Amino acid sequence: MSTRACVDLESQRAWLITDGAVSYGPVPIASGGAERETPLGHSFRVYRKSADHKSGEFTGPDGQPAPMPWSVFFADGGVAFHGGDRTRSSAGCVKLDPAPAEKFFTDLAEGDKVQVLNASAEQRARAGG
Repeated sequence: MSTRACVDLESQRAWLITDGAVSYGPVPIASGGAERETPLGHSFRVYRKSADHKSGEFTGPDGQPAPMPWSVFFADGGVAFHGGDRTRSSAGCVKLDPAPAEKFFTDLAEGDKVQVLNASAEQRARAGG
């Protein structure tokens, strides 16, 4: 069984594809904000998972390391899918509500492919310009 994750930054949605068919989603996300955009790419790979991760870079309102539950890391700089407040943009990560974050964590394995794109740009490229 082969699973991969797809993210469309334009629609702020993500989904899982298993054996070539959408198996979960699309679900709403929050992606990176100004100057901390979520990186675009077709060949990211899951390289680490951490169910109860705490940010080494950012703190929460309480001054403690920001919680990043159900983290699935896939790009340089600690970019991950993780649970979080979708009303605030991230520092490049893809934030999910709690249930989808746990589903992405459970279904994705190290080595699984992650694609992050802007759908309209992809459609233009496939149409030849």
